[in-house]
Amino acid sequence: MAGEIDVSVDDQQYDRMEMLKAFDQTRAGVKGLLDSGLVKIPNIFVRPSEELTEESGYKNTTQLIQVPVIDLSDIQNANRRKQIVEKVRIASEKWGFFQVVNHGIPMAVLDGMIDGVRKFNEQGVEEKNKYYSRDLKRKVRFNSNYDLFSSKTANWRDTLAISFSDQINSEEEEGLPDSCRTYPLYSAEKNVIITKQEITLEYSKHVTVLGNNMLELLSEALGLKPDHLNKMECSKGHRFKFHYYPACPEPDLTLGTTKHSDIGFLTILLQNQISGLQVLHQGQWVNVEPIPGALVVNIGDLLQLVSNGKFISDTHRVVANCIGPRISVGCFFPGTISEVKVYGPIKELVSEENPAKYKEVLFTDYMMKFLNTGLDEYLGLDYYKL
Repeated sequence: MAGEIDVSVDDQQYDRMEMLKAFDQTRAGVKGLLDSGLVKIPNIFVRPSEELTEESGYKNTTQLIQVPVIDLSDIQNANRRKQIVEKVRIASEKWGFFQVVNHGIPMAVLDGMIDGVRKFNEQGVEEKNKYYSRDLKRKVRFNSNYDLFSSKTANWRDTLAISFSDQINSEEEEGLPDSCRTYPLYSAEKNVIITKQEITLEYSKHVTVLGNNMLELLSEALGLKPDHLNKMECSKGHRFKFHYYPACPEPDLTLGTTKHSDIGFLTILLQNQISGLQVLHQGQWVNVEPIPGALVVNIGDLLQLVSNGKFISDTHRVVANCIGPRISVGCFFPGTISEVKVYGPIKELVSEENPAKYKEVLFTDYMMKFLNTGLDEYLGLDYYKL
C-alpha cells in the first residue's frame, strides 16, 4: 500500500530516483498517496521553480474566450454540411481544438465510460495491481505517469491504457478490467437492471464512426476529397487512455498533465464535469469547459504535418484541482502501425508559393522518439521542421 513506503520527504536534497522507485513500487498510483492521508505532495510532483516563474509570463485564463463548439446534427444535408466543414476549418486553423455536440454517441454510453473509469480506480489496490505495468507491449496496463523515470516532474494522475491495433472486438475485451467492460441499463418503469452493455466495446464502435466522420470533415476543410485522410490510414486503429486525476492537496505546485501537443492525427476526448483541461491560445491559457454530452476534438502533430501547417496541433495541459476526481477518456488516432509507413505533407497542399514545411517521417521512428522522451521535454514537430 502507498502508506507503507515514505514518498513524502520534505528535504530539498532528496534522492529523486529513490523516491520515484519507492512511489512506483507502491503500485497504487496517486490515488494511493491520497488514500494514505498525505496533506503535502511529494517532491517528485513539485514543478521546478523556473517553470512556476515562467507561468507568471502567461496571460491569466479568462472565460471571455471559449473554445469553439460545433453542432454535428443533420450532417448529411449538403448545405448544413458545408456550414459544419467551414466551422471545422476555422477551428482547426485557429485553435486546433473544438467541442462537438449531437455527435451520435448516446449519453448512456458516455456516462458508462466515465463510471467504469471511476470504478476501476476506486476499487482495491490488489485488483488494480493485476494490470500495473510499464511494459509498452502489454495491451492493457495501469500505472501513474508513463514517463515517470524520464520526466523532470511527475504529474498528478493515474492512467489505464488500452492499446489495440484496430477497433476493440469482443474477444479482446475479455482482457479488460470488469469495471471497464460492462455497465447496467435500468428500466425506469420497473426500477430494475434489465441488461448489461459491453461498454468499452460499444464506445469503441461509436468513436470509430465519429473519428472517420471527423477525418472526412477535415479532408473537406483542406479542400480534398472526403476520403483522403482515411485513405492515408489516419484512422487505422485507435488507443484509449483512461485518466483519473484525484483531488490534490497542493494544486498550485503541480499539474495533472504537463503542457504538450498530441502525437498522431486526431484525439477525441470524453471528460466528466470537473474542469481542468486548458489550451494555450494566443499566449493565454483557456479552459475547455465541460459541456454535458459534448466531446473534445483536437488536432494531433501528424495532422499538422500532413496538412503542411494549415491545421495546428496546439499546446494544452490539465491543471491539478483541489476537488476531484477529474476523469477523462482519451481516444487517440495515431495512424497505422507499420515499420514502413511514411508520412509527409500532402502533395496537393504543397506548391512553389507554399513549399513543404516538414520533412517526411517514418512512423516507427516518430513513435519511438515520443516514447523515449519525457512528456515535458518532447519537442513535437520541432524535430521535423525543414
